[in-house]
Amino acid sequence: MVHQVLYRALVSTKWLAESIRTGKLGPGLRVLDASWYSPGTREARKEYLERHVPGASFFDIEECRDTASPYEMMLPSEAGFADYVGRLGISNHTHVVVYDGDHLGSFYAPRVWWMFRVFGHRTVSVLNGGFRNWLKEGHPVTSEPSRPEPAVFKATLDRSLLKNYEQVLENLESKRFQLVDSRSQGRFLGTEPEPDAVGLDSGHIRGSVNMPFMDFLTEDGFEKSPEELRALFQTKKVDLSQPLIATCRKGVTACHVALAAYLCGKPDVAVYDGSWSEWFRRAPPESRVSQGKSEKA
Repeated sequence: MVHQVLYRALVSTKWLAESIRTGKLGPGLRVLDASWYSPGTREARKEYLERHVPGASFFDIEECRDTASPYEMMLPSEAGFADYVGRLGISNHTHVVVYDGDHLGSFYAPRVWWMFRVFGHRTVSVLNGGFRNWLKEGHPVTSEPSRPEPAVFKATLDRSLLKNYEQVLENLESKRFQLVDSRSQGRFLGTEPEPDAVGLDSGHIRGSVNMPFMDFLTEDGFEKSPEELRALFQTKKVDLSQPLIATCRKGVTACHVALAAYLCGKPDVAVYDGSWSEWFRRAPPESRVSQGKSEKA
């Protein structure tokens, strides 16, 4: 395991509320609302405009991605990411705090946390408990849109935190990396459908281990303690001293695996960005496992 001083991956609602109250928001501290919801459920941008953490900007994950890719939510280019976050007033010297409004407490925020890290930015944290607990605890909200002064951000892709299709395919034979899938058990096994998916059966990559991301969160929407997280990895026989790739459907909840491992002192988990969305469409049939319609998805 890499032994180094790790930047705090979580900040508390109390810490953020105090930082806002004492005027710390600005070029050195920016807050992002990274909410996203399935079409037809909730409207993230509309909810942001109605109420958000004071000073927060809306991070549109639909906009900050590779829109030319046939797969879901793929990373944008270095230049695309740098331009997008620069317009949100974020420089390479900014501490970025990310939250979302999901009822679980956290859903998309860890993806944005990982995006900053994969583009070389280390001073980024997730708001522990999310907007759900910010509201529950009675912290201030506003409908006033944030208008940060644009900044210059230089993005440098850290390829060690990112895996592509060819690397995961090669890993089927080499087994150099453990592979953890963060989707629900039913979707992993292929007994439940992929939500809102056309032409995408459920199932998993051969050799992967299932750790549903909801298990990393408490019922109240907070991240579990490092001790509890370590126990979860141990139960699944995932060795945090060895290389690890996280996957899911579109590279979003896989970032919860990366965050949980980071909180256990392992900062080098790589995310398979294309995840099942790409694997199902490209990989050899024998590498796709499902208990659904047939033994092979």
